[in-house]
Amino acid sequence: MVFGALDIGGTKIAGGLVDAGGRVVARVQRPTPARGSAEGMMRAVDAVVGELAGRAEWGALEGLGIGSAGPVDTFAGTVSPVNIPAWRAFPLVERVRRHPAVPAGVEPVLVGDAVAMAAAEHWAGAARGVANALCMVVSTGVGGGLVLGGALHAGRTGNAGHIGHITVDQNGPVCPCGARGCVERYASGTAIAAHALESGWRPPAGRPATAREVGEAARAGDARALAAFDRAGRALAAAVAATAALVELDLVVVGGGVSQAGEALFAPLRRHLASYAVLDFTRGLRVVPAGLALDAGLIGAAAVGGAAAGVAVRGRSAA
Repeated sequence: MVFGALDIGGTKIAGGLVDAGGRVVARVQRPTPARGSAEGMMRAVDAVVGELAGRAEWGALEGLGIGSAGPVDTFAGTVSPVNIPAWRAFPLVERVRRHPAVPAGVEPVLVGDAVAMAAAEHWAGAARGVANALCMVVSTGVGGGLVLGGALHAGRTGNAGHIGHITVDQNGPVCPCGARGCVERYASGTAIAAHALESGWRPPAGRPATAREVGEAARAGDARALAAFDRAGRALAAAVAATAALVELDLVVVGGGVSQAGEALFAPLRRHLASYAVLDFTRGLRVVPAGLALDAGLIGAAAVGGAAAGVAVRGRSAA
């Protein structure tokens, strides 16, 4: 028995097969043609599904979950990712359902990518056993998902916890979503790299100017790279403090590609959070790295797909 999963973001389209214990037993990945056409995007998704279907484990498929950058509409099965301009109200669930390799009777289920990450971390990762948690994805964009009262809280359309589009600067730059000063304009990998470049930082010869390279420079002590991560950490901290004041949190889990920078991101985030979260019930909030690293989106999508198929998934035992 396995559950299929798709994790669609602005940088990559990943696919996986996950067993009932939350272990990824097969994984494939392709770059996201985010600036291409809607059909070009869908061809990339179809290619990932087709590659997964070529694995022997596909024959034991019981459910199929899709985690996508948002906003999403889980009821309609459509997606409108801010960082994929060609997809607006795109009928992703219907298009995946029509893939010839998807077995009859397996109904794809859509969830936001950060909500999928929250489901995974609560099931088998850093938020396991925690009643109230914010789980964040800091990558090409910034997303989040909430666990409240011990259960995943996705909201009416599946977008609850979308922390990347909280305004942290009323006079800040316009975000692609249309608002000003969103967290995503300061803390996404794209924003971190852009700010570092504007300050005069340059990547090593032959290397791309991405947040990964900025993170390496920050760990080596480059002041401009450190400043870019400090700016990101401040924005994240402001949004986390606001969320904690609204819903009362026990834990914040941070995953996604940018989180791989380690203390270059976590140190300023925690430092600024101490100055923003000053109310008694928000003070001392723990911030930890995701336990499932870059597979959280796949594991969470698989969990949602399995649950929708009526198959009970069991958490992996503690390490």
